Amino acid sequence: MLVKSEGIVLRETKFEETDKILNIFSLKYGKIHAIARGALRPRSPFIASSQVFSYSEYTFYKGKNFYHISQGDILDSFYDIREDMNRLLYGTYLLELIDSSIVEEEPNEKLFKLLIKALSILSNMDDDFLKFVISFEIKYISFLGFRPFLDNCVMCGKDVINDKLRFSIKQGGIICENCSNLEKTSRYMDGAMLKYLKLLLYTSLDNLDEIKMPKDVMIKLQDILVQYILTCIEKDHFNSLNFIKSIEKNGGA
Repeated sequence: MLVKSEGIVLRETKFEETDKILNIFSLKYGKIHAIARGALRPRSPFIASSQVFSYSEYTFYKGKNFYHISQGDILDSFYDIREDMNRLLYGTYLLELIDSSIVEEEPNEKLFKLLIKALSILSNMDDDFLKFVISFEIKYISFLGFRPFLDNCVMCGKDVINDKLRFSIKQGGIICENCSNLEKTSRYMDGAMLKYLKLLLYTSLDNLDEIKMPKDVMIKLQDILVQYILTCIEKDHFNSLNFIKSIEKNGGA
């Protein structure tokens, strides 16, 4: 039976001589593995809709091991992301976040819409990439069901004094001074960092220009968030993020 859904290509892999296997995050069916027959041929109708970042309306049917694409109508290629190194690097990271964590064939409409919105904004960005990515990260992990506790101590429930708090990767939220003695793997966080983290959680991705943040705070917050995300999704690292950091270390991007 043929079905339709909007979807975005997270990853593409060559299969046999002219085919591709695509990891597609679809609106109606969650993440699926789909074959685009003949996508590598010069005149294939799937050339545009089978590329990473491509956002399309797909028609497909489910086979024994894979979905099979019969039609792909492009909605947005997000071509401008590919034309800028920073956009490409961070866009690839966003796709890896999604591909690494979402459950196959389990729809997540909020996360799907967040990704489409993020890529649309990223297509026109020239700076402030780190702030944008941190805001995406905390929204993303929240939509996966792991929203961190940021209002009081996640362990005892008491109010937290701004200059005497920490963030527990293990417990998934801020902890007070007393509980930090019981949680030895917690990370440093102060009142200013907590304030900015809440702002990035609750502010829409297209309104981040209103938030002015020191770069050292952004670096610390992303370090905490990445470790928290990796713990939540049981992964060791993100290849694309490691690549970004290696480029930054060598003075690029």
